[in-house]
Amino acid sequence: MISFLISAIKIIFLLGFLIFIHESGHFLVAKACKIKVKEFAIGFGPTIWSKQGKETKYALRLIPLRRFC
Repeated sequence: MISFLISAIKIIFLLGFLIFIHESGHFLVAKACKIKVKEFAIGFGPTIWSKQGKETKYALRLIPLRRFC
């Protein structure tokens, strides 16, 4: 049972990392094409931390299972 939980946690972190790389690609291409990005966030739900850049708000949300740009 413990090995199953450890494997599940590893898979969740790996998927989270891959999604972060994927969304970062969207973000970088949008910036390179001079498209305004309003917010780039890791997670969903209530905001834990945020920082306002010149035109983009960077945020860390409570549930880190989703990223969006």
